[in-house]
Amino acid sequence: MASEHSSSLTELLHRWRGGENGAADQLISAIYPELRQLAGRYLRPERREHTLQPTALINEVYLRLLEADVHYADRVHFLAIAATTMRRVLIDHAKARAALKRGGDQVRVTWADSRIGAENAIDVLDLDRSLRRLAEHDQRMSRALELHFFGGMTYDETAEALGTSVATVNRELRFAKAWLLDDLRSDRAR
Repeated sequence: MASEHSSSLTELLHRWRGGENGAADQLISAIYPELRQLAGRYLRPERREHTLQPTALINEVYLRLLEADVHYADRVHFLAIAATTMRRVLIDHAKARAALKRGGDQVRVTWADSRIGAENAIDVLDLDRSLRRLAEHDQRMSRALELHFFGGMTYDETAEALGTSVATVNRELRFAKAWLLDDLRSDRAR
């Protein structure tokens, strides 16, 4: 069934890029629940009055994806770019809120995910700094974390997006998670 969903999204992406009338609306209907689930997962730990709600996050991500001059090859490619875009939107929002520090209330946008064993929510800006540091050492590991956590991709999908094996993704994600947690702890101690 997941394969059927994936191939129908791939078909919709190709139809939309081919300029077919109505394909964009069908694509929105098909991909929106998946993006909504990702956005909800990232923002669930936040307070109710948090200024960025899941709907606003996905709308911003979706607008950026539609405006991008990218020819999405398939569902995995689309989600890989969506993961990067979601990360950028969250970081942009966190930076904008931090800029109000001297003139208004500062709200930290955080990211929590039990899959990395984080006991407390992680500040998105701290996470971004750590991912950039990891990329300096190993670009693919950083990208794998981004796809897996921000894109919600399975190990199989992450491997497909990176053009590597599932075993390699499994090994690299285990190492990258440990590296990330250590870097975040070191960051807090600084």
